[in-house]
Amino acid sequence: MTTPTPTVWPAFRAADAPALIRWLVDVLGFTETLVVRDGDLVVHAELAWPPGGGVMLGSVRDDGNWHAQTAGAYLVTDDVETVWARAQDAGAEVLRPLHSPDHGGQEFSVCDPEGNNWSVGSYRGAPRP
Repeated sequence: MTTPTPTVWPAFRAADAPALIRWLVDVLGFTETLVVRDGDLVVHAELAWPPGGGVMLGSVRDDGNWHAQTAGAYLVTDDVETVWARAQDAGAEVLRPLHSPDHGGQEFSVCDPEGNNWSVGSYRGAPRP
């Protein structure tokens, strides 16, 4: 079965986009699908989240478009503990340690090197009517 192409992409800018891409791939487990560079800048990058979805990002630049801001995202996975272990091994700043919330599953939250918040959990959301 093929994972559907995302139709909503969280997107943000990073002061050191190449380093952030490495962190997202090596620590959280994203897959690099496209990285367009202009010298040391990342003009556009797309990273896939293996169970489905993804993020877009690029380097902060003064192009009149938009500037760096912190962002946050929730990543769903069936293997929360493996991602938690990688985040701990990488020394990620922990916002909320691994726990089991009242609404079910397991989850944790960490900051990436750019200050963005990443929550990782097994809760897939409430059923839609």
